[in-house]
Amino acid sequence: MMDFVLEAWVSGLIESAKLGWMLGKGKPWQPGEKLKLLFAGYNGTRNTGSDVRVEEMLRQIRHILGADKVEFSVLSQNFGFSRGYFHGTSQVHLPDVYPPFLAREVPKHHGVVACEGSAFKSKFANALTNMMIGSLGIAAAQNKLSIAYGSEAGHMDPMIAKMCARYCKKSLIITRNVESRNILRELGVPTELGTDTAWTFEPLPIDYGKKVLTDAGWNGRTPVLVVCPINPFWWPVKPSVAKYVARSTTGAYRDSHYRTIYFHKSGPEVDLAFDRYLTAMAKGVAAYRQRSKVFVVLVATERLDARACHLISEKLGGVPVFSSGDYDMYQVVSILRACHRMVSSRYHGIVTSMPALVPSAGVTMDERIQNLMRERGHPDLVINVDDPDLEDKLVVALEKLATEGDRIATGIGRTVAKNLKTMARMGVYFEEELQRRYPEFPLRHGEWSWEDYLPPLGPDLDRLLEKYEVSATEEPARVAN
Repeated sequence: MMDFVLEAWVSGLIESAKLGWMLGKGKPWQPGEKLKLLFAGYNGTRNTGSDVRVEEMLRQIRHILGADKVEFSVLSQNFGFSRGYFHGTSQVHLPDVYPPFLAREVPKHHGVVACEGSAFKSKFANALTNMMIGSLGIAAAQNKLSIAYGSEAGHMDPMIAKMCARYCKKSLIITRNVESRNILRELGVPTELGTDTAWTFEPLPIDYGKKVLTDAGWNGRTPVLVVCPINPFWWPVKPSVAKYVARSTTGAYRDSHYRTIYFHKSGPEVDLAFDRYLTAMAKGVAAYRQRSKVFVVLVATERLDARACHLISEKLGGVPVFSSGDYDMYQVVSILRACHRMVSSRYHGIVTSMPALVPSAGVTMDERIQNLMRERGHPDLVINVDDPDLEDKLVVALEKLATEGDRIATGIGRTVAKNLKTMARMGVYFEEELQRRYPEFPLRHGEWSWEDYLPPLGPDLDRLLEKYEVSATEEPARVAN
């Protein structure tokens, strides 16, 4: 019921914004002004993937348009968790009950960039998808720039799907895979094919991650196996006033409470499925550890994953746990890249480790990791979270990471290089859409190679591109007039 209320509320606000624009309320960007863009996403929760994505799209778009010509703002749910992130960008607090905020905040800008990776799906929370559609829809209703950048689409509940079709038809959605593009095309939403934006992220040097591991007991020689678990079964999050009242008055629903009026999916079936997943993950790692000497660590790349990490750690006799609640994104990714093998249920755990060529396998709850492994050429390295043979299949996957590490690393390196080129193409799409909306905006002149559409890269990525021979024979990405 509350999902319906939020969806109807946001739909009404978009219609109101459109009517107001038609009656002369508000104004577009004018030559000589800085371009004000609002980056709308799931930030300020210490979700490493979400924060890394936004960090890199801010760097890329600022690099393409010119820092002196733009003024960026990014949403944050908790300034304490996003402090020190997003250099040169204003942070704006996103309240839990967000429709009135969107109606006030979006019109202050000349456009919206939707940052969330899982922006168009009901798997995690209709409220989040509704917020993305609302941000894009209000901007589009005022004929402003309206772009989703590196987003993914999956199954959407009927009303959310209708909202997406109705209110995103004047937006541009740059998806991060073909599967997402096909879903949105069926809804009549304009799309281009892109990728995730985390590929260019530069964490702290790998020596930092090695020191953290050493301080936790690593001897510096034994291969480090990092495991990134989640709770795959307590999604979607849904708003409930009734549960909120019960939580406030009696303490009920304490374990499933996410924040204010939002609650995770809960019940005996959820608890049983979660326990099976944790047990299978722990037993698989334990069985592999008996065959091969490895130093096992667990990393919660989102604060919410810390409980899963600690529960598996207990089953393994107390192995080290590192949480994004204690380490920022620069530190977390350095730790991941200092490891030698990975098993992850977090998509961005895998993505952010790939530039260091860490062989990885995925235990997945949805299509994101499946799509990535297909792209890498490693469909044999992905297992479903509810697979009844998860334990045995995990052991097989771990053996492959050890024995076929060079082959897997080659596929990873080629995939990173390819996605860097695709990310550059996204910059071209962004530039072209901006030119269509605001033809007088002063874009760069001259001939530009595809590398010029990426933010400055670190030396490790430069070496990776050189090794996999991506940049040597490429034609210029765009000739700007």
